[in-house]
Amino acid sequence: MPNTSPTSDTQTILVLNSGSSSLKFGLFKADLVDQGAAASDETLLLEGSAEGIGRADGRLQVKSGDGSVLMQSAHAMGSQTDALYKLASVLAQHGHTRPAAVGHRVVHGGPRLREHQRLTLEVRQQLQEAVHFAPLHIPPALALIDQASKIFSDATHFVCFDTAFHRTLPPRAAQLALPRRYAQAGVIRYGFHGLSYESLVTRLGDEMPARAVFAHLGNGSSLCALRDGVSVDTSMGLTPTGGVPMATRSGDLDPGVLLYLLRTERPDAQTLETLLNRESGLAGFTQGEGDMQALVKRSADGDQDAELAVDVFATAVRKYVGAYAALLGGIDLLVFAGGIGEHSVEVRRRVCSGLEFLGLHGDDPAGKVRTMHTEEERQIARHCRALLQQGAR
Repeated sequence: MPNTSPTSDTQTILVLNSGSSSLKFGLFKADLVDQGAAASDETLLLEGSAEGIGRADGRLQVKSGDGSVLMQSAHAMGSQTDALYKLASVLAQHGHTRPAAVGHRVVHGGPRLREHQRLTLEVRQQLQEAVHFAPLHIPPALALIDQASKIFSDATHFVCFDTAFHRTLPPRAAQLALPRRYAQAGVIRYGFHGLSYESLVTRLGDEMPARAVFAHLGNGSSLCALRDGVSVDTSMGLTPTGGVPMATRSGDLDPGVLLYLLRTERPDAQTLETLLNRESGLAGFTQGEGDMQALVKRSADGDQDAELAVDVFATAVRKYVGAYAALLGGIDLLVFAGGIGEHSVEVRRRVCSGLEFLGLHGDDPAGKVRTMHTEEERQIARHCRALLQQGAR
C-alpha cells in the first residue's frame, strides 16, 4: 500500500465514511508541527455525501467548511466506486487532488485489528480474513479501500475501527457466556459506534464527567457506559446486530429463537442474515417502515403498529440507561447523539420518562441530559494526523 511521508507543515486529510447505500466524506486541513509542539484541531475544508447509491434517485451534495452548498445534483451511482470517482472529480474541481492522507472508517476489524493504524498489505489481508465477523460491512469497505488506494495513490492510507474505542472493556463486559475456546477464536463483545463515542469524549473535553452514558441512536443504535471517558460496557456485541432493536436489525434475541427457526424453517446463514439485519427491528413491527420520524408521525395519527415500534425502541434504550446507572453507581451525564438521538424530541422524552429519579429529564438540555452532534469524520482526521506525525518522527 502507498506510504508517502509528509513533505510540508500544512496538509489535507480526506476521510471516507461509507454506509450501506451512502458515502460521506470530509476534507480537513491538518497542521503537522514539530515534535513537542501543540497541534491545532482539524479544520474542515469540504464535506459532503453521496446518497442513494444503487438507486435511481441517488444524489450528491458538497458543502464548504462554513456550510455553504457548493454542489447539489441528482446522480445515479451504481456502487461505492462510482460515488468515489464522482467525489474525486469534485475535489479536483476545487483544487484538492492530492491529499496527504486518506482515512477510512471500518466498522469491524476482527480480533487482530483493534487499533487505528496505517494500511499495509498485511493489514488488508487481516481485514480479508475477518470478513466472517462482519460480512455485510467488511467486503464493501475493502472494495472502497482498494479503489481509493488507486485514485489517491500517492497518499498514505489509514484504517480507523469502530471497535477500537471499546478495547478497554473489562472481561466481565467483553466475555460471552460460552466455552472459552470461542473467546480464543475472537467470539467476544466488540462494541461499535466507537468513532462517534470518541468524538463526543473529545468535544466534551474537561466537561467529561466521571459517570456518563452515551446513546448513539440512528438506523443503527447503541449505548455506551463510560467511566472517566473510557468505555466500560456497551450494548452491541460480536456484531452491530446486537443491543436495542434498530431500524431493520433485531437487536438482542433469546438464542432459542434462532434454534426454533433452524428446527422449523431450516434457513441457511444468508437467510438468517437477511432476517436479522434487514427485515426485523422497527421494520418488523410495521411491515417494512424503519424510519423513526415516519413512525412517530404515524403513532401520533393512531397507528398502533407504529406506536408499538416507537414504544419498544424507547423502552429498550431506557432499560440500558437504567442498567448502566446501576453499573456506574449513578449517571452524571446522558448524551443523545445520532440522527434519532439528536433530532427526535419524542424519543428523548420517552426514554427519559421514568428516569427522573436519576435526575434525567428529556426537556433539560442544560442539565444532566444533552444532545450532541457526533463528528466521526473529524475524529478520523485527528487519528490520521497523529499517525502521520508518528511516521514523520
